[in-house]
Amino acid sequence: MLVPPPSPLAAYEAICRRQGGRLTRQRRAVLAALLAAGRPLSAYELRDMVRSAEPTVTPASIYRCLDFLLRHGLVHRLETTRAFVACFHPDHDHAVQFLICRQCGTVVEAEDAKLAAATERLVARMGFAVESRTIELTGTCAACRK
Repeated sequence: MLVPPPSPLAAYEAICRRQGGRLTRQRRAVLAALLAAGRPLSAYELRDMVRSAEPTVTPASIYRCLDFLLRHGLVHRLETTRAFVACFHPDHDHAVQFLICRQCGTVVEAEDAKLAAATERLVARMGFAVESRTIELTGTCAACRK
């Protein structure tokens, strides 16, 4: 289960403002749902959660909100599960690694500088143009292996 960062929603909003963005009512509702969920959510799960506060929300508007939140570094998209999670470190740009348990769905966001540096060396050596610095490692968490 994800544990939201200690930063309240207002801290995410301040980060967004510093970057020249604005959390609209729908964007705020989507971000609040991700922070409260404690687990990765699909766009359709988000739509269902937000619908009570925003009855006119559509899948397209959820995806627009998510695109905005992704661009501002406030959320991450998990490619392996096609789900979204709030960023635990939205206050700075970082290479992120996720440990994803296939059994219980637990997702841990890590920020390992040595792993990020090794990845950067590999990229430079191969002359590769990186579009995303996210690494997803899937397996079984310690609790599920017991």
